[in-house]
Amino acid sequence: MIAMQYSFTLPADYDMAIVRRRIAEKGRLLDHFEGLRLKAYLHAERGQHSAENLYAPFYVWRDSEAMQRFLGGSGFAALTQAFGWPSIRCWQVWDAYLPPQARQARFASREVQPIAPYTALDALRREAHDAMQRDLERGALAAVTAFEPTSWTRASLRLFDETPPAAMTDHRQWYEVGHVSQP
Repeated sequence: MIAMQYSFTLPADYDMAIVRRRIAEKGRLLDHFEGLRLKAYLHAERGQHSAENLYAPFYVWRDSEAMQRFLGGSGFAALTQAFGWPSIRCWQVWDAYLPPQARQARFASREVQPIAPYTALDALRREAHDAMQRDLERGALAAVTAFEPTSWTRASLRLFDETPPAAMTDHRQWYEVGHVSQP
């Protein structure tokens, strides 16, 4: 599986109702996209949990063929016409817990951390798995952990149906979830 995210930083005075309206109108278009395991339509408004206004969808693809079909399609072309040409980050998925309840998510966190040189990747993967299990026990509805060996980063996504405990709001980027597409 492949995790993928692009993020559009919007002006500080941008009317975020435009993004919420776009998600409400177009979110269901990918509900049954072949090869898509999950798309979380994420957005953040400048304030308590975000330094910027963001529109930052997060995807989990079954394989690169499905991802390429989306990126080559008319939906992505329309998105780039509306928001610009994004830089797309991709990670190889280590673990993904994506139950149907993920569709109830209202909040999400995403964390990207560097992997130090010469790190034992098997040990790091076990550590990431344990952290994912703890987050699920603390109320996450869905979770993804992944890594990328070009820039040596690891990423985690967590979806929640309510505001998470204060202990989990430290250094993660927080979003509201406008819609979750799943097969």
